[in-house]
Amino acid sequence: MREIFTGLPWWVKWIAVPVIALVVFGGLITAVISWVVFLLFKLLIFVALVGGLIYIVRKFMSSSSSKSDW
Repeated sequence: MREIFTGLPWWVKWIAVPVIALVVFGGLITAVISWVVFLLFKLLIFVALVGGLIYIVRKFMSSSSSKSDW
């Protein structure tokens, strides 16, 4: 791979090639990033719902057990 870029100006390696890669694979990169963000958002929603359920169940169990002690 180094032989291909030998003798070319620095801007070809560091500017032109990445820009071409972004143009060609930009849609794919955007799709992957949006899918990961969507997955992380769904995971956050899941964790929040499970945490809320556990909180409600523990609150209900502690209040019902304290009433039965009387």
